[in-house]
Amino acid sequence: MSIHPTAIVAEGAVIPASCRVGPYCTVGANVVLGEGCELVSHVVLDGHTTFGKGNRIFSFACLGIAPQDLKYRDEPTRLEIGDNNSIREYVTISRGTVGGGGVTRVGSECLIMAYVHIGHDSEIGNGCILPNGATLAGHVTVEDYATLSANAPVHQFCRIGKYAYIGGGTTITQDVLPYSLTSIERNNHAYGLNKVGLQRKGFTPAQLRELTTAMRLLTIGKRNTTQALEAIREMLAKGEGGEHVRYLADFVAASERGVIK
Repeated sequence: MSIHPTAIVAEGAVIPASCRVGPYCTVGANVVLGEGCELVSHVVLDGHTTFGKGNRIFSFACLGIAPQDLKYRDEPTRLEIGDNNSIREYVTISRGTVGGGGVTRVGSECLIMAYVHIGHDSEIGNGCILPNGATLAGHVTVEDYATLSANAPVHQFCRIGKYAYIGGGTTITQDVLPYSLTSIERNNHAYGLNKVGLQRKGFTPAQLRELTTAMRLLTIGKRNTTQALEAIREMLAKGEGGEHVRYLADFVAASERGVIK
């Protein structure tokens, strides 16, 4: 394996021969790297932290560090990261807490840009993009292929739905509708379907039409959330919505903090 002589690797760390550990990195005793991972330089990996294959971690990122929680008492909680993620400079990802389930998770194929913070017990799905300065408090869920924008803070226990797109600087204090565009420029409202993003992911014209109709029921007109959800359920009963409309309805029904409309 390629480990720079200035790196400090604790006894017990698991580093396959295909990995590269650059200058001045620090790897803790309970860290497990997958095949083909690269630590560019000055990276800190701590705690019970496990990586899949092909991750690239850039300078001054600190992963698996103790959670920023006053109740934490150095319990052996975890951080689990999937495959082929790009984690850029100064990113911080905290391991979990006992009260939150004990694990922070990041999926695969994510781009996590500079200065992002992912708080304890958060769950990040696959294919997510977290741009510079996005800040996730503890217990946040970001579902597959969601995209935040720069300097977007997310409140504890919020859920960001699949394929959602959040505009720059938007403060998130409630759940974000899947497939939606949500932005501070529209007074922190969801204002339509993430049509371009969905087209790029291969959604068909028929699927886009169904989702557009369902999204309009939620975001346009005088219906409250309960009434909009009933209207979407009626769509589904008539066979006018597929799996994505059903998921949208189930997401709204399961929301505990309420959804941004």
